[in-house]
Amino acid sequence: MNYTAVIRTLGKAGEKYQTLLESLDRQTIQPSKILVYIAEGYAIPKETIGKEQYIYVRKGMVAQRALPYQEVDTEYILFLDDDVYLPETAVAQLYQYLIDNKADVISPDVFPNAERSIWGKWMMRLSGRMIDRKDDGKWGYKVMRNSGYSYNGNPKHGVYLSQTNAGPCFFCKKEDFLKIHFEEELWMDQMKYALGEDQVMFYKMYCMGLKQLTWFHSGIKHLDAGTAMVSEEKEKMLIYSDFRFKTIFWHRFIYLSDEEWLSRSWSMLCIGYTLGFALFVSLVKGRLDIFKLKLKAMKDAVSFIKSEEYHILSLIKKNVR
Repeated sequence: MNYTAVIRTLGKAGEKYQTLLESLDRQTIQPSKILVYIAEGYAIPKETIGKEQYIYVRKGMVAQRALPYQEVDTEYILFLDDDVYLPETAVAQLYQYLIDNKADVISPDVFPNAERSIWGKWMMRLSGRMIDRKDDGKWGYKVMRNSGYSYNGNPKHGVYLSQTNAGPCFFCKKEDFLKIHFEEELWMDQMKYALGEDQVMFYKMYCMGLKQLTWFHSGIKHLDAGTAMVSEEKEKMLIYSDFRFKTIFWHRFIYLSDEEWLSRSWSMLCIGYTLGFALFVSLVKGRLDIFKLKLKAMKDAVSFIKSEEYHILSLIKKNVR
């Protein structure tokens, strides 16, 4: 099995990027190439193992992943963010799980939602943002009608089927990734923070019939190079991006992809509850500024949905295996 490791970066992850490179260098199955897609205008990082090739591309979480990958000449690609750690046998195991399960794409669970506190889980349930499920031995993550997702609350070791995943690390064939035309989703880069781009990418794969796996307890870690950047301004931008995304994702991937009027009506009730609950909470907390921010995000999303730019996007049709 031959594969290419592709990394998107701004070149600012420092030691965490060095950790990633060194973990790639220790893999039992070595990558044919390590291609680093760095945003235009950013300096090549000093961290190195002497094997990387840098390619300048347009800046953006989607733009730096939605590429033709003409430089890749292997069948498989290991997609990575610049702050991931991989155990020595990680790639070998990712590949083996794909083959054993006759699957198309696999991602490790690097954001373990099952570790949330009881209070945290209840708040997520009430808001409709995410809901924990009992382990049914089959499903890892599922996308809900309100743009949120549900997750296996007590996953055992190994892999489960999923409808969405985390994007810092995933493995699939180059041709399968290109099938989803991820470049159609560049609308997400219009926001300062492209929240939900992982959900769009993986759910689009699912809708197009690609069999998707989540590997739990893999040992692969997301080192999270961006956690130090915290401010009130950033928090507000994240809230705005989140609610704009939820509204657009719901319309594009849930509402439009459903041709049954009764099912569509149920989906409308689901998104109405989620958005209404979020606005209600802001009022209860006395945060009129956040209430207005969420409302503006929803209105801007509706304006985009009505735009010509949105209408020329291909319609998502579910062809689930």
